[in-house]
Amino acid sequence: MSLATIYTRSSSGINAPLVTVEAHLANGLPSLSIVGLPEAAVKESKDRVRSAIINCQFEFPAKRITINLAPADLPKEGGRLDLPIALSILAASGQIPTNDIAQYEFLGELSLGGELRPIQGALPSAIACGASKRTLCLPVPNQHEASLVSSVNILAAPHLLAVCAHLRGQQALPTVQLTTTLNKTINTQPDFSDVHGQQHTKRALEIAATGRHSLLMLGPPGTGKSMLAARLPSILPTLNEQEAIETASIYSISQHNINIQQWQVPPFRSPHHTASAVALVGGGNPPKPGEVSLAHHGVLFLDELPEFDRKVLEVLREPIENGKITISRATHQTDFPAQFQLIAAMNPCPCGYLGDASQRCQCTPPQIARYRNKISGPLLDRIDMHIEVPRISTEMLRKGSTKGEESSAHIAKRVAHSQQRALARQGQANHLLSTSKIKQHCYINDDDHHLLEQAIEKLGLSHRAYHRILRVSRTIADMDNQTNIQRHHLTEALSYRRMDKRIG
Repeated sequence: MSLATIYTRSSSGINAPLVTVEAHLANGLPSLSIVGLPEAAVKESKDRVRSAIINCQFEFPAKRITINLAPADLPKEGGRLDLPIALSILAASGQIPTNDIAQYEFLGELSLGGELRPIQGALPSAIACGASKRTLCLPVPNQHEASLVSSVNILAAPHLLAVCAHLRGQQALPTVQLTTTLNKTINTQPDFSDVHGQQHTKRALEIAATGRHSLLMLGPPGTGKSMLAARLPSILPTLNEQEAIETASIYSISQHNINIQQWQVPPFRSPHHTASAVALVGGGNPPKPGEVSLAHHGVLFLDELPEFDRKVLEVLREPIENGKITISRATHQTDFPAQFQLIAAMNPCPCGYLGDASQRCQCTPPQIARYRNKISGPLLDRIDMHIEVPRISTEMLRKGSTKGEESSAHIAKRVAHSQQRALARQGQANHLLSTSKIKQHCYINDDDHHLLEQAIEKLGLSHRAYHRILRVSRTIADMDNQTNIQRHHLTEALSYRRMDKRIG
């Protein structure tokens, strides 16, 4: 037989489209050509494949070999196609059987000696392979990542010889078992009990965690803004399997290791303020996900918010609103999910001590205006809650609250219970409520609506802010175990918008 077909997977964003590797052996001068839009790394695979086949004591056919990677208009990149290309040549030359080879998909980069090296994007490939009802064969280092998917049979191979022995029926490859369950997830996040005082800020963070709302903290340096933000993941519910797999898939294609023990813990990303727009939202050629996608179903914390370049901050407006980011290039575009929770912190002025009784502010009004104007009105409008974080007393810092500091475990139980109320009522977190669902689930009486209208007119808030206030009110009502939004829920939500005019 001079023609053989092998199935594998390419990488396109967080998707893994099917690629059919066809090998044809014909008479003529010995050569090996690869067609089907291969990138540089794929073109170089011909040398790795030739050496691997020869060093594994197989015969490299002295034929004119043509490798076709279909579909032809899909770009193929990386060394992940080495193994299927080698197997297609061996199958076309009759050195391995082809009876049952169609039930497998193969991935793996080959060394010159035939060892299988790990690849990027094994998890999306495992998901897609499971949907196709085939068995996935990949390198041993990728087995734990791929085994997060319970719907696919996985074979882990250390060497090209082991794959060929399995296909020949000489020695079967071991089947990889599902290694991680929800019960094995370990949350090692820092605890809220480490932070003394700041009850108002902790309350705001609990509201933000319950409704998955965005939050901006403003206060002098050293008041605990970063400490509090870093502890937010400790009160967030663990991700369900679908959410965890979506997040892990993004890490799988971006050269980030997946922590098997914490794969269902919401991610926490905190990029430095020198990060570029591409680092935040993604880019490159081929496009790779940025920080907003790496924080998918988790927290994106931007410390020292005005220190970020204004143009960099403006790229956040679309993913905050839509929950995804589209990277467009001349030949194609790629969508990455970006359903993150934005938490930001900033000082009130360049020196940081405006309004701080313990220090004297040295900034002039123009300096303060320039500093705050780095955050545009449209971006600020998209942040649900704004709070001030004051400095606590030295005694509070030394002794803590008289009743003790509440642990993250206790807060997390309340958050989970309140979130369940929202999910049972509307099937989604409160920050995702559409306009129609706001009318259905965020009803307030005429008197309270008149109060809200007065506040919006006084603060100069937009219609977007109007809806965000109602969403936060709904969250506070859920935390209070109330079916309807009461006036004190609304007034508390309004108290978290008092900084609109001060910063805009």
